[in-house]
Amino acid sequence: MNVSATLNFLRLIRRPSLCLPHVTLSNFNDLPIPLSEAFGPLKPDIRAVVIDKDNCFAVPKENVIYKPYQILRNPLQEKFHSLLTTYPSPHLLIVSNSAGTNTSDPTSTHARLLSANTGVPVFRHSTKKPGCGPQVLAHFLNAPGSRVTAASQIAVVGDRLFTDVMTANLMGSWAVWVRDGVVESRNPVSVDGWMGARGDGVQGLNADV
Repeated sequence: MNVSATLNFLRLIRRPSLCLPHVTLSNFNDLPIPLSEAFGPLKPDIRAVVIDKDNCFAVPKENVIYKPYQILRNPLQEKFHSLLTTYPSPHLLIVSNSAGTNTSDPTSTHARLLSANTGVPVFRHSTKKPGCGPQVLAHFLNAPGSRVTAASQIAVVGDRLFTDVMTANLMGSWAVWVRDGVVESRNPVSVDGWMGARGDGVQGLNADV
């Protein structure tokens, strides 16, 4: 059970816009690099990127990049290569509610495997999304060599409105929602119940941050 999501759900009663993304994309391969280009004329100063794992760039419970997102014939076009080149360490981070959490991955086995398969560090956190925002922000602010000086310089990419998008908005960062994901999601915590089964009407709406 995600206690963090349950507790933060109460905030949505007062601020429903917390689960609204700033940008909606069909899938992970649609991420523009640099990510600031996704926001049109706003062009925010994005210096760091947080990416979710399950159903964002990987099949849930798997620790490898979904094959259609790997363009092996031209490694320079592979999305993770582009992200790592544009957002070198410590400016790119995987934050998952499975790999890297104290409850779901207590020995860090999945975190280590995922990092080895992607080349991206996996964040270790005790509180699941959306409650781990302060920990994520502190990571970027304090990491040696980090250029991040404010939450508004961070973008969070994920497939769930009530975890990934809400994390970004609670932080005061930019929320990028991967609408379709790798597989169709039937989890009511992600979309159903507030925005409809597939989040109809979300695209184009801005969240209060």
